[in-house]
Amino acid sequence: MLVSVPQILNKALNQEDISPQEGLTLLQQTHPEVISKIRETADILRQEQVGETVTYIINRNINFTNICEQHCNFCAFRRDENQEGSYWLDWQQIQEKTADAVRHNATEICMQGGLNPEAKVNGKSLDYYLKLIDTIKDAFPDIHLHAFSPQEIQFIARQDKISYAEVIVALKQAGLGSMPGTAAEVLDDKIRQVICPEKINAATWLEIVETAHRLGVNTTSTLLSGHIETPQQQIEHLEKLRKLQQKAVQNNYPAHITEFIILPFVGQEAPPSLRRRVGRDQPILADALLLTAVARIYLGNWIKNHQPSWVKLGLEGAKKALQWGCNDIGGTLMEEHITTMAGAQGGTCMTPEQLQKAIASLNRPYQERTTLYQKVLMRSGVTL
Repeated sequence: MLVSVPQILNKALNQEDISPQEGLTLLQQTHPEVISKIRETADILRQEQVGETVTYIINRNINFTNICEQHCNFCAFRRDENQEGSYWLDWQQIQEKTADAVRHNATEICMQGGLNPEAKVNGKSLDYYLKLIDTIKDAFPDIHLHAFSPQEIQFIARQDKISYAEVIVALKQAGLGSMPGTAAEVLDDKIRQVICPEKINAATWLEIVETAHRLGVNTTSTLLSGHIETPQQQIEHLEKLRKLQQKAVQNNYPAHITEFIILPFVGQEAPPSLRRRVGRDQPILADALLLTAVARIYLGNWIKNHQPSWVKLGLEGAKKALQWGCNDIGGTLMEEHITTMAGAQGGTCMTPEQLQKAIASLNRPYQERTTLYQKVLMRSGVTL
């Protein structure tokens, strides 16, 4: 039975989960008035689920190396060892970047890097990643370390021939605070075979994230959108995330997904084959906004916090997303390499004042937060 858009939106406003088919119906709308109603519904749900306040975090992004064994078709960041433009930060550089972040009142270090087979200590991959953590946490024990995607967890486990759980437990005991839900791209193996054939498959990504939740490590979640995926595949991705969160809740896991982030594809510097197939260099804002609204409607009962990427959309695009279901504008980052090297035009750094001004221009209050969405009291650094 066909269900009309008003019926779907009323179902969502009654705090019911909409079905995959209903989500797909919303994503396929093209009439401006209908899309406006979808936006309005997402904005109402955002207000009901998390309120009017827009949050942000003072953080620093550290991409410790771009040397990577994989060759993802959308990635302009990776390099081979000794290739022009390759780099690998040493321990002192990582500590200096962290010290600079702390001087700028950062509460979080977000750290990810390429999959470098040479990154070992005592012949072990895990020991290298543990030293990364120690380099930061020994000097700055109070900083929250948000680090290592599911792909990196799989890489460590494969290199050292140990289980995902062993990796996550060791990293957590060393001081890992939470994990970014990147490397998800689109959780559809047909798409992954085209854009990232060497990466973990969808089932492995889901398994690692569930393992993290079971072991008490919170994660975020992401969707790389606007390349060769279909609306059907976007909805299937959202459905897998919703089921993953439901499992964490139903099984009383000590951790869960804390936020959802849409990462629109930037193709300006992507490898030519995928760039030609996509047919454009920068994201289409209208498409990203509709997906943002549908994601709020689809996930909001289970994943409350939704964030745009100002790096990919620009600050003006991110501001618009705050009117399409998002309640968080992200972090200051201080530096960013992966998306910038792909040709993104949003910049690499925002000051807290810039983020505050952007939020205030929408007549919404702002609030600094921690990684796990605790409030940071202004000027005192106290968290609630």
